[in-house]
Parts: sequence; C-alpha cells; structure tokens
Amino acid sequence: MKPGARALGIAESYRGESSTLAGVVCRASRVIDGFVFESCTVGGTDATAACIELIDRLGREDIRYVLLAGIAPAWYNILDLSTIHEAADRPVLSVSFEESSGLASAIESEFEGAAAEQRLSTYRNLPERTAVSVGDEQLWVRSVGIDDESAAAVVRAFTPEGGRPEPLRVARQAARAGDEYLESVE
Repeated sequence: MKPGARALGIAESYRGESSTLAGVVCRASRVIDGFVFESCTVGGTDATAACIELIDRLGREDIRYVLLAGIAPAWYNILDLSTIHEAADRPVLSVSFEESSGLASAIESEFEGAAAEQRLSTYRNLPERTAVSVGDEQLWVRSVGIDDESAAAVVRAFTPEGGRPEPLRVARQAARAGDEYLESVE
C-alpha cells in the first residue's frame, strides 16, 4: 500500500435520540487529511443515507476505500453496504471488533413487523464476515467491491498497532468529541 493511499473511516457515537457520525480521511501513512460530520436516528433506518451524505459532502476523488465501524450503528440502524458502495463508487469494508453469532435474533427481539423485516432484509443481504488477523488481534470484515484477500490487506495497511484501523479509531474519537460538544451546548 502506498503511503499516500487514503481511506475514509466512518464511526459513530450516540446519546439520546441521535447518533453523531464522524468521517475521517486518513492516509496509509497515518496522516489525517479531513473530517466531516453527519447524524442519524438512533433506532432508525437512515444510517446508510447519512454515510452517503458524508461521502458526497467530502467530494474527495482521492479516497480509495470506505471503512465502516460495524454494520449496525445507532441501535440497529443497519448499513446497506451495497448501496454505499454504489454511491461511493469505491470498495466498502465494514470492520467488526468482536466475534458474534449475528444480529438476526437481536433484531427480532427488539423490533416488530415492518421495522424488523426491513432491518432483517438489509442484514441478510450483507456479505459474510471474514476473520482477519492483524498482529495479535482478530477483526471481522465484510466487504463490497473488493475481494476478501485484498480487503484484509487494506485493513492491515491501515492498522498500525492494536486492533482498530486508524481511520476508524480517529473517527470514533471525533464522533465522541462531537457528541460531547453537542451535549454541552444543549
């Protein structure tokens, strides 16, 4: 991976009824190259659209990859990776940090009727997770627009140490700081 290759990392922080999404442009050399913020509804279905809005507002053709922290931000606001990929026109990788048996039973227990079916449909259409070893850590990656081997290489290239790719680590910190700021001015 060339040091100047850029990824957009998107992570969230939520309190109350909305979630702050932060987008961070990060080079493979670990240089941070841009920030953008958006929000989505906790328990809603607008996280996919919010991610696309982040990408559109950045308008950065130099971003080669979109990395997402998980697939269910803001309390089961399930991300549609294929829709994000189509809008971004670049590979999309969702990175999970814990082993899981899946979200289907949790969605079924938290939602009813159309709300459950919409989330389950999106969830079931996601690609399978692939385990990726990064140093001593284990991550799980779903990807669209890139094969599993290349996706693993991208995750490793953007993870200098620990088990969190740098674009996602910084995006998570930025989202938390944004949330804390919003809470302080309300």
